[in-house]
Amino acid sequence: MDMITRMVSERPVVIFSRSTCSMSHTVKSLLLEFGVNSSIYELDEIPKGREIEQALLRLGRNPIIPAVFIGGEFVGGATEIISLHLQRSLQPMLKNAGALWV
Repeated sequence: MDMITRMVSERPVVIFSRSTCSMSHTVKSLLLEFGVNSSIYELDEIPKGREIEQALLRLGRNPIIPAVFIGGEFVGGATEIISLHLQRSLQPMLKNAGALWV
């Protein structure tokens, strides 16, 4: 868990993903449309991906990915990010985290 804490504290927006996951792609695309430069960790492509996946599972994530952290805080997966967007709460959250400049 310390590894995840360190990783999510390095950037305003961090996404743990899998390169083949369509929901991960959706979240990454949405944030990219806003102009957010997320730090993306493709768990199926990095050496400690399996270890990170297990740590995310201990957070209570099911499904584990995508897992989105904004401002160092765990926000959720695709459902939560899309819901926040539809509620018009996502952009203010991104601004507060320093991920948006508009």
